[in-house]
Amino acid sequence: MTDFVDELRWRGMIHDIMPGTEDQLKKEMTSAYIGFDPTADSLHIGNLVQIMTLVHFQRSGHKPFALVGGATGMVGDPSGKSAERNLLSEDTLNHNLACVKAQLEKFLDFDCGDNSAEVVNNYDWFKDFKFLDFIRDVGKHITINYMMAKDSVKNRLEGGMSFTEFSYQLVQGYDFYHLFSNKNCKLQLGGSDQWGNIVTGTELIRRKAQGEAFAITTPLIKKADGTKFGKTEEGTVWLDREKTSPYKFYQYWMNASDEDAANFIRIFTLFEREYVEAIEKEHAEAPHERKLQQALAKDITTRVHSEADYEMAVKASEILFGKSTTEDLASLDENTLLSVFEGVPQTEISKEALLQTANVTDLLSENTNGIIFSSKGEARKMIKGGGVSINKSKVNDPNGIINFDLLQGKYLLAQKGKKNYFLIHVV
Repeated sequence: MTDFVDELRWRGMIHDIMPGTEDQLKKEMTSAYIGFDPTADSLHIGNLVQIMTLVHFQRSGHKPFALVGGATGMVGDPSGKSAERNLLSEDTLNHNLACVKAQLEKFLDFDCGDNSAEVVNNYDWFKDFKFLDFIRDVGKHITINYMMAKDSVKNRLEGGMSFTEFSYQLVQGYDFYHLFSNKNCKLQLGGSDQWGNIVTGTELIRRKAQGEAFAITTPLIKKADGTKFGKTEEGTVWLDREKTSPYKFYQYWMNASDEDAANFIRIFTLFEREYVEAIEKEHAEAPHERKLQQALAKDITTRVHSEADYEMAVKASEILFGKSTTEDLASLDENTLLSVFEGVPQTEISKEALLQTANVTDLLSENTNGIIFSSKGEARKMIKGGGVSINKSKVNDPNGIINFDLLQGKYLLAQKGKKNYFLIHVV
């Protein structure tokens, strides 16, 4: 059993902590919650900070609640936003909620006794809450001056802020009050941008229930080069394999800078402090071996996806960046194959045309529209020079017949030189 606050401290995961919080956690098993935004049907790696916070909380013997905001998702949190978000339909929100819950269940233990995790949906207690009742029973406890003082409000006032967004902190504050009253939840956790909303909740609990509640926030993750964490040129890095393939997910962590990897390995893994410090020392002695990135990528890819997905991602990386065999290439599933070679030039050829192709030279020039080689002469010359492979097998004879096994029954991978790949789709 670990001390939750100490665990977060050495991992660099505490930004603010309300006085008395540590005493409360040492006194008894405590319940805490974090809210998750259901505006997409998958969480992304930015959410992993809060997921890991709940994981550490449960491992410390406390009870975690994951609140998925079926109600607040209909309103929109202004914190850190420059514009009001689009509001979602109830059907879309319900679909998103189901997907988010399924992802959370991969990290938290929902069947371990008293401190089993629970997922709650604030739509359940807001759906029958009438507006007049809300402003009478909740709104009267928090002053306009108190709400206006929040950074999330001040930062948006000049550009215009709707009443819908202005009221968000009251809605989130009531979430905390409801969980405090009905689930004995005394602590709210979240990112540092949520501090204003969280303390509104503690204030509402103090005024409305004469109770004491607590708060801890984590720092917002920043990358050393100033670019946004969790984003690539293609966009957001999602936990859903259909949105971000396990291969691309793995590559995101492998591509982390040394400085970022040293930060990420503390935040996103469950490695003990001694192991992290030992691997940092190993990495410092031989940075080119990228020990930090390898340990980080293996741990997080395995936990978010699976051991098999991690092994597939490693194999795929070796195909693209290192030495590998035809057998390695043939073992990739179609999604990984297409993910690895996304962006490489592609061309199509019919099965009939492939069968009628006289030799490999014709295949790599005329019969694939000149995308790989613009002429037969160029193809022959490079084949003779040993610079051409198909499916990772060296082609030595310009007049050789076509007898390559199709990858996944429909692809050939041509390689010209060391780095130029071409995917031939046989249709």
